[in-house]
Amino acid sequence: MTDISLAPPSFVTRPDGLRLAYRYRAGNGPTLVFLPGYMSDMQGGKALALDDWAGREDRAMLRLDYAGCGESEGDFEDGTLASWRDDARLVIDAVAPEGPLVLIGSSMGGWLALLLAQELGERVAGLVGIAAAPDFTDWGFSADQKEDIWREGRLVEPTPYGDQPYVTTHAFWESGEALRLLDKPIEVGCPVRLLQGQADSDVPWHIAPRIAEQLRSGDVQTLLVKDGDHRLSRPQDITLLIEMVARLTET
Repeated sequence: MTDISLAPPSFVTRPDGLRLAYRYRAGNGPTLVFLPGYMSDMQGGKALALDDWAGREDRAMLRLDYAGCGESEGDFEDGTLASWRDDARLVIDAVAPEGPLVLIGSSMGGWLALLLAQELGERVAGLVGIAAAPDFTDWGFSADQKEDIWREGRLVEPTPYGDQPYVTTHAFWESGEALRLLDKPIEVGCPVRLLQGQADSDVPWHIAPRIAEQLRSGDVQTLLVKDGDHRLSRPQDITLLIEMVARLTET
């Protein structure tokens, strides 16, 4: 079996000429689409673990990098929530234009998954949110931080998740505010599974039940992991995630 994680990525070219990197594994069942979080990429631990499982189970899977992230071209600070949503849609349309999809989004990727599910409609057979963070431009910043974003045009914060600081631009923040979901019904009708750590210091655990309450879908399950952090990447967390995806794709 080919180790796709070690193979060079393939690329889809945006209308502006930037190339978006992806790796696609052919297989059976709905195509699993992994959507990374903020300042993350398709080579993260959860994405690779799911891809390894997909390979063993002969499941189709698509991983991708938004512009300015991972192996895609572009400048990270040029990205917005809307542009990264459009990047994901472009790759999906180019690589998996037909058949059912299961969208799997981590943190910001969970926000993007909800937005894409609204666009893609009946093609989405299921959605999994891992510490999904819709509307974090609203609840994720203090009043002083929002003021800094407006005054300075960007906010720079240290992060425990990598060597580079988190940078939030005014353009990204403004895009996020325009695409908020939690103040109205979320028009997603597919089965939805939400995995959320209660020890998550970045996404408060009560966001997951709030998402569930707003979803139009009548098939929503939320699993709270009492000692789970934001990454949910421990072996036991990965096992829960894979079990969740496996059950969802079998329904």
